Formats: sequence, C-alpha cells, structure tokens
Amino acid sequence: MKVGVVGASGYTGSELLRILALHPEVDVVAASSRRYEGMEIWKQHRFLKGFYSDLKFCYPDLKYFEECDVVFTAVPHGEAMEYVPQFLDVGIKVVDLSADYRLDRVTYERVYGKKHKDYREAVYGLTELHRDEIKNANLVANPGCYPTCTVLAVAPLAKMELIESVVFDCKSGITGAGEKPTSFTHYPTLHESVNPYKVIEHRHYYEMVQELTRFQGDIKISFTPQVFPGSRGILTTAHVFLSGELSKREIEAIYNDFYSECYFIRLQDEVGLNQVRGSNFCDIAIYPTSERVVVVAAIDNLVKGASGQAVQNMNVMMGLDETLGLNVPPLYP
Repeated sequence: MKVGVVGASGYTGSELLRILALHPEVDVVAASSRRYEGMEIWKQHRFLKGFYSDLKFCYPDLKYFEECDVVFTAVPHGEAMEYVPQFLDVGIKVVDLSADYRLDRVTYERVYGKKHKDYREAVYGLTELHRDEIKNANLVANPGCYPTCTVLAVAPLAKMELIESVVFDCKSGITGAGEKPTSFTHYPTLHESVNPYKVIEHRHYYEMVQELTRFQGDIKISFTPQVFPGSRGILTTAHVFLSGELSKREIEAIYNDFYSECYFIRLQDEVGLNQVRGSNFCDIAIYPTSERVVVVAAIDNLVKGASGQAVQNMNVMMGLDETLGLNVPPLYP
C-alpha cells in the first residue's frame, strides 16, 4: 500500500513514521511539513536515519498524495478539515488523528469553538469497540489518548449496564500536550511535580461520554487529567461504583469475554507504564473493594493513544492482519 502522512514533523507524525518504517505492507510515499518542506526527513527526525533516506518533507498539497491508498492526517484540531474532504473526494481512505471528526458536528463546534467547514461522517476509531464498522470505513476518527485509556478500562462493565458512576483519575506524559513548548510544559514547571489541568472541563470528556453512553445511557462520569514529568504514557485509575456486588472472578470473566478477540488488551495482576512503553498494548488490572471496583489501565499515549492505534485502524480498514507493524513487545525497563 502507498501511504501518506500529513503533519509528519510533530510527535504523532514522527511516531507514525517510526511504526510504518517496519510495516511489511506499507510504502510511505509522502510526508508533509510546512516548516521543513524540502528537508530530508531524517535530518529533522534523526532517530529515523537509514529508514527514509530518499524521502523529503513535502508541502501538504493534494498533488503529493494522489497516489496514496491511505493518508494519515496528524495535524492540530481545526486543520484536518482542510485536507480530509479533498482526500475522500478522490477516493483516498483517511485516518484522522485530530479531533475534527470524533464528535458529531454540533458537539464539536461547541466544545472546540470552531465552525466545521465540510463535515463528513466518520467511524470512531477505538478499534476494540468498532472493528466491524472500521472494516467498511473510508474515514476513521482516531480517538484521543485519554478516551482510549478510560473507555477501554470500563467498557466491559458499561456493556453489562453495571456502572452507576465512574471517577477517572488520569496521569499523562508531557508528549500529550504536543511538540510546541508552553509555560505549562516548561521543565521547571513539571520537574518533580504532578500537575492537574482543565479539571472542570477537558475536551476529551465528551468522547468518554459519547462512547460509554452507547453501552449504558445513564453513567455519571468524572474525569481529572494530570501531567507527570515523563515523556510517554497514560495511567488511568478508574473508581467504578457498581449497581450491584460482583466478585473479582465474576468481573474478570466479564473482561475476558469482552476482550477475548482483542490482541492488544492484556489483563494483568498489576499494571505500570513501564509495561507498555513503546507498544500498542493496553494493560488492565482489576481491584474490587467493598465500596467500588478500582480498574487501572496503562497505555503509551503516542502509540495506543495515537499513532499505533491509527495504524491498527488502517490495518482493519484495508483488510490486513490487525497486528501488522505493531506486534512488538514493549520497551523495558
């Protein structure tokens, strides 16, 4: 397959290039960057030297992507809508890593404060939940990193309509804030600290509501995002208050059944970010208490929370083995 990446100079774009470099069915033929147009890719992404020796960053114009079978749009919210319709209109499949197509049009415009120029219906790309729809999709909206981790943590319980309320406590590595430096991401601000942000209303909250209420319409959801001084990873601690009592064995049976055909979901006795770093796995551990069930989930925010899941979605869209290019163990320690 011939593949293109729009926005290949940022964190998610470079992670896409890293993963696609060893994908056995992919040839990356176009990778765009306005800032680095004309520059060899490896000169900006030096960790990729030897993999894309002949490929240079191009301008994000349709003419450079016309031969592609699939294009990934890894650009900021509000920019993807400039490119996605053009690709779809000439028959190119798209996996969009921005938020432009994750929500319905009305919700998107209210939450992101941007008017949608050319809205297209997309399949929400949480692969484990929407695999069948993704198989027939031309446009997949890759989920946000927080919704990926939180929804996967509790979806089996929501499907059984067992949740009264859930409190998500999430900690993310700083790459989730993007490549552009800010005062919030400044080293002295984060060093030896864990900082909550957007506590009242985070945009990803609406994706959690959208996905979980598809299973169970009356769930009360609370979400607190925090940043820790690390580069990668999201650790979600979900405090789940159930409508009835279940034993650990019963809960584990629900999870095992729900994720029985999901290669990238691993149920563990204990979960830590160092178990998933650099991989497309989501590790989940379950701890029932007398008052609630605590579910802990961990992902790499740049892989399963972004570029890895995007490649997983591409594989499903194109009728390939879901694990192609992704079936590698995590980095440890």
